Amino acid sequence: MRSPANQVLFAARTAKGRFSQEQAAQEISRAGAQALGRRGYTISVRTYRAWESKCPPWPRSDQATALRAAFGVGPEALGFTVAPGLVSDRPVDDQGVAPPVERRTALSTGVAVIGLPWLTPSTATIATPHRVGRDEVELLQATIADLDAIDQQFGSDRLWRSAQSHLRYVHLLINEGSYEEEIGQELHDLAGQLTTSLGWFCYDADQHGQARVYFSEALNTAMLAGNEELATRTLSNMARQSVDLGKPREAVRFARNAESYAGKWSAPARVTALLAIRTAHGYARLGDEVNTSFFIKRAWRAFDQGTTDRDPAWTGFLNEAELTCLEGMCRADLGSHKQAVRLLERSSQLQDVTRSRNRGMCLARLARASVGSADFDRTDEAAKESLRLIESGQTSTRTRRQLASVREGLRLYQDVRQARETMDLLATHIA
Repeated sequence: MRSPANQVLFAARTAKGRFSQEQAAQEISRAGAQALGRRGYTISVRTYRAWESKCPPWPRSDQATALRAAFGVGPEALGFTVAPGLVSDRPVDDQGVAPPVERRTALSTGVAVIGLPWLTPSTATIATPHRVGRDEVELLQATIADLDAIDQQFGSDRLWRSAQSHLRYVHLLINEGSYEEEIGQELHDLAGQLTTSLGWFCYDADQHGQARVYFSEALNTAMLAGNEELATRTLSNMARQSVDLGKPREAVRFARNAESYAGKWSAPARVTALLAIRTAHGYARLGDEVNTSFFIKRAWRAFDQGTTDRDPAWTGFLNEAELTCLEGMCRADLGSHKQAVRLLERSSQLQDVTRSRNRGMCLARLARASVGSADFDRTDEAAKESLRLIESGQTSTRTRRQLASVREGLRLYQDVRQARETMDLLATHIA
């Protein structure tokens, strides 16, 4: 999927949770109608598309007001370039100073305002030391949690750039802000968590090189700070990526190293379950059925111990549906396609709407396993449902690549009508 040329405005709308240009136009229209006191005021989708083009036209004064009402900042901070002879319409106070933007608005949009200078062409820094307090730390924590939740539901193709902006903001606070020692430690912890999340977002968006960079940075941060939990989480992420990169031995090594770090902070059972299934997946790609089965059993034993108040937020995705899916993926990689189909189908039925991206991936894997068991009706059903999730707004290149793998697998069965029809459907919708 091609990203809009005006990346600043694009990042602003996706950070707001508006995952289509139509949604953005509707929200700007609503905010503009309220700010201007004009019922029925609208910004057309065509106008909004022009704003996300390579050379966005400078908005009229009413449109600028609507943009500011929707995003908390004016056109000059949303990727628009002032045309010759025009001046920025950003309002100023009696002393000629731009009014401060409420920090929650600034952070949620992820765009360039005072304290968020990296999305504008300028090289601005914080003019005076910004005092970072408890409220800002809690807001950052909530923002990172929101980003992870968006990834789980929609995927990360449209998320990772916004996350980059938030990470730059956290580093700006660390490097130029003013804060007490305790707040400083929390800022460093937040930077580490956001860095490994960003690595995951890049991985889901098929930006593997970028993902490896961020994972390495997060791991270095964890080592320097003695943060065993961050090291555990990051190595778990790296193990999952290594499987997809065709490096199963590396995946096993990362997962086992993660177990060592988990032991240092007496990680709860849910972490043990996650690391065990990561290890199992590496062994499955190696074709080692004995070790795969051993670690799958370990994962379920740990999972069956239930949750505790010590479980880190980053294990929250590991519900019964997800663990069942991951076991199914292991069985599929071992060539046990019928067993994999049963597991993946059960997972797709169990998964809730807040994990739609994971369900889409599970359905794609179900379609692929069904090809292996020559069950073309089930292949067709699973592929169509996965496509439906993509068309409803899910953005995960991982899922699309898995569906492309289904299409390639069906080429061996082109003489079967159902297989041929499904292959043609996927060829139409998956590049």
